[in-house]
Amino acid sequence: MINSANKLNAFTFTTLFADTLSDFMDNLQNQLTQIMTQLQLEDAPVGGAVVVYHKGQLVAQASVGQATPRLSWNKDRLGLNFSTGKGVLVTLVHILVSNKILAYDQPISQYWPGFAANGKQQITLRQVLTHRSGLFNIQAITDFAPELTDWQLMLQRVEQMPPQATFNEQAESAYSALVSGWVIGGLIEKATNLSLNEALQQYLTEPLGISDSMYFGVPADKIGEVGTVASNFDDFDTVMGLVKADAINEDEADKAVKKRSAKPKLRSDSEATLAAYQSLPSYSCWQQLLGQKQSDAPLKTLQIANLYFDMSGVKMQDFKYALVPAGRSEFNYHTPESLMAKIPAANNVASADALAKMYAMLANKGIWQGKRLIDESVFDELSSVHVAGSDAIMPATHPQSMHWRLGYHRIFSRCQPAENLQYAFGHMGYNGSMAWCDTQKQLAVAYVHNYDVTMTTDIRQFALIEAILAHFSKSID
Repeated sequence: MINSANKLNAFTFTTLFADTLSDFMDNLQNQLTQIMTQLQLEDAPVGGAVVVYHKGQLVAQASVGQATPRLSWNKDRLGLNFSTGKGVLVTLVHILVSNKILAYDQPISQYWPGFAANGKQQITLRQVLTHRSGLFNIQAITDFAPELTDWQLMLQRVEQMPPQATFNEQAESAYSALVSGWVIGGLIEKATNLSLNEALQQYLTEPLGISDSMYFGVPADKIGEVGTVASNFDDFDTVMGLVKADAINEDEADKAVKKRSAKPKLRSDSEATLAAYQSLPSYSCWQQLLGQKQSDAPLKTLQIANLYFDMSGVKMQDFKYALVPAGRSEFNYHTPESLMAKIPAANNVASADALAKMYAMLANKGIWQGKRLIDESVFDELSSVHVAGSDAIMPATHPQSMHWRLGYHRIFSRCQPAENLQYAFGHMGYNGSMAWCDTQKQLAVAYVHNYDVTMTTDIRQFALIEAILAHFSKSID
């Protein structure tokens, strides 16, 4: 029998633990809010949102700036996430494998007969997920970038394309930055007899309760009204002027979006930017990695970014083949036409909360709120490293490897020891958005924004990753 003293001790311990845990999470919330605010910099009024789940529960969220000229950022605001959406696409694949609708080692041509043309008869889903299929050259299937919005045309082009080798003969994989989306998306449609968004909703977003927060091709009713999906940086100068004049309408807003540049702008670091970097919790780590002293000149954006991505090991022709379709300057992913199209490798639209919930399910090894979406054996496959060597396209540093799982890559941290990262995986986007999980810590993170930057010229995602990992390295269970 438990006496009253033991009962009191148990009550006291439980109360103290709950208070300690609350303080622990409050500290994370405050730190993320501070980082997001510090790193808005000259990019105001735009911003973003970061969300953290732990053991299936929302434990921290921070946002800054405007998603559109009329709406501020929060965890539920929709944003364009580029390749971060590949994590969504492959998670759907793993659910379909768990449902025996797809198999990793079955030739894709068994589901999609037209895919067999030009030497692709034996290419499997596993090869595509690990970027070892040789299907990476976007220039081989289009010389006119606006064709990217034509779903059926791009599927036909994928059917006819042959696999090819990279110029980097030592590389063990070649990241299929664009082509893989049509391969996997087309396969899903053939295997399920559903449209890609129908399959996404039935098998992934409805079970997670995020049906209105994640898309490959945004519904027209979410695009037609100004402010539904986050606008990109360059939209604001023109659109904000219209808002202030109270003259905005859908036609004017659409014209304003189409006028802006499709390519992010590079700019020099200001003194305020350099000062903001020095106040980040990971700054001293970055200095140590670069062999710098406190008295040395402040670290610049590209110095920090190069700690994570270094183009020196990448053959530029491979990079261009994978990421630069002919006529790229004519293509703008932020127009209504582009957002409503199916470009699965590049135009996922989702909220930070929706992405974090999906990865919270993965952090719990395929289980969400008591329901298993991914079988144990399938989860073991998807979360294991399948390619340990270098990638021909992605310029990952130290080691120069993406550590490809089945569709996911490693987490980019330089301040945590490698053994702390072996259970963490996810996917980042061209614009530096990211979403990932750590199954050992039961941790899930997503970061969505509308800054006009790229993953190799911006440090925000790295600052957030390092801060979150450092926080949970001293976690209490």
